[in-house]
Amino acid sequence: MKVLVPVKRVIDYNVKIRVKADGSGVETSGVKMSLNPFDENAIEEAVRLKERGDASEIVAVSIGPQAAQEVLRTALAMGVDRAILVTTDEAVEPLGIAKALKEIVLTEKPDLVILGKQAIDDDMNATGQMLAGLLGWGQGTFASEVVIENENAKVTREVDGGLETVQLKLPAIVTADLRLNEPRYASLPNIMKARKKPLTTLSIADLNVDVAPRLTVVSVAEPAARQAGAVLGSVEELIEKLRNEAKVI
Repeated sequence: MKVLVPVKRVIDYNVKIRVKADGSGVETSGVKMSLNPFDENAIEEAVRLKERGDASEIVAVSIGPQAAQEVLRTALAMGVDRAILVTTDEAVEPLGIAKALKEIVLTEKPDLVILGKQAIDDDMNATGQMLAGLLGWGQGTFASEVVIENENAKVTREVDGGLETVQLKLPAIVTADLRLNEPRYASLPNIMKARKKPLTTLSIADLNVDVAPRLTVVSVAEPAARQAGAVLGSVEELIEKLRNEAKVI
C-alpha cells in the first residue's frame, strides 16, 4: 500500500505573529518556519502504518516556495521514503492546493492520503475535504485512530458528541488530528540519511491546474488588547459596574 502525505511549511508555532505595517498580512521575513504540526501527526501515522506492515511506501508532497524543501527533508528524516516539491512563489488557497494534489494523486496512485486536518497559518480546514470531493473518494476527517483492515480503513474521528468510527473503502482520504499520535523527533543520523533520499521538484505550471485565488485579503489586524482586570471590594460594587459600565444587567 502506498501512502501520500501532503505537508505545508508554516510559521513555527513558537513564534509570536507580527502583522505587517501596511496591514496586508503577517510578517514572514526573517521568521522561523517549520512543518505544520498537524502534518507531523500525518507523517507519524504513515510511518507507523509502514512499521506495522500495512504500508510499503510513503511519499511526501509540499506545494510552496523552494524553501519548502526544508519541511520535506524533515519528513524524510521522520521516515518518509521520497518527496515531491511543487514550487510556486504565490500563495495558493485550499482549492488550488486540492487541485494540484489531485494531479499528484493521479500520477502516484496512492492507496491512502493522510494530511493534517488544518494548517495553523490560515486554519482553513478544507484541503482534505476538497481533495476527497475532487477525487470522489471517501474521507475520514479529524482522525484520532486509523486501522487498516484488508481493503478498508477504519477511522475513529472526533465529533461534537464524542467519537465516531467510519469504515472507508480504499483508496481514501484521512485528515489527522493532534490526538492521533505523538510525532517522533528526527534524529541526527536520520537527518543525515534524509539528504540521500530522492526529492523531485516540479513547477505548479507542470500540473496544468488553475490555482488562481478566489479570495482577497482586505486587511489584517492584531486582536484588540485586553483591558486589565480589577479587584472589587463588594458584591454591591460588582453589581453597580455590571449595570452602569458593562450594561449587561
